[in-house]
Amino acid sequence: MRSALSRLIRSSCSVSPSRLSSPVLLKNGKAFSSDATPRDSGRVDEPFKVEEAEPVKAAPPPPSPDKLLVLGGSGFVGSHVCKEALERGFVVSSLNRSGKPSISESWADKVIWNQGNLLEPASLEDSMDGVSAVVSCVGGFGSNSQMFKINGTANINAIRVAAEKGIKRFVYVSAADFGLVNYLLQGYYEGKRAAEAELLSKFTYGGVILRPGFIHGTRRVGNVNIPLGLVGSPMQMVLQNAKPLTRLPLVGPMLTPPVSATSVAKVAVRAATDPVFPPGIVDVYGIMRYSEQK
Repeated sequence: MRSALSRLIRSSCSVSPSRLSSPVLLKNGKAFSSDATPRDSGRVDEPFKVEEAEPVKAAPPPPSPDKLLVLGGSGFVGSHVCKEALERGFVVSSLNRSGKPSISESWADKVIWNQGNLLEPASLEDSMDGVSAVVSCVGGFGSNSQMFKINGTANINAIRVAAEKGIKRFVYVSAADFGLVNYLLQGYYEGKRAAEAELLSKFTYGGVILRPGFIHGTRRVGNVNIPLGLVGSPMQMVLQNAKPLTRLPLVGPMLTPPVSATSVAKVAVRAATDPVFPPGIVDVYGIMRYSEQK
């Protein structure tokens, strides 16, 4: 009896090695046993097959918050805008039909000059790449049709291309009304107002129109410097506090005080680079006020 019981206990305690095999590790997402046979342990898993990714077309660089395009940068007001922007540390580019103009002053060497024609919109596109804001000082005189083309059509083309490029801010140096003078220079003022209307429609939140009157300062014509400030500065001092006189019929608008080119440039650069500068029209009194602020 005792011998039979001993055999029964030994039989119940003996377990086949195959029943002890249990997954103890994960390898490449598959379970394997700790009691793997030598044949299993010598097996090498196949490497993962990596699919080659398709090339991704790089997006164009975002606009630099420090790059300004000044249209008419070689002119009287435009040159002051370029110098003001450079002094404040901005990268400045400009547009000229022949590229870099023949200006011997040192500031001109720091400007990136692009070749283009405002009357040919396609030639403006490359010059507006990577630009965060545009300041247009383009204007001129001539016959009524010429004045409308220079002051109106050229600026309208620039405004439209800038809007298509996604540029956020556009500052346009326009002109104040001068009453009877408006009729004598009909093409000039009709062109200016057409450009203003286009700007307000395309740049509702980032369009700024400056309307100075007579702009004084040292103006270079050929090799001659004309000190317009000798006349404009005293007139500004007299008329800047006589705003009620501008409401007089017929002659009132002609009493609009002059303003310096330096003041116009300061406000233009600030309006182009300050995201909280209010959009809309800034008259000569606003230009003088903003130019005095630090």
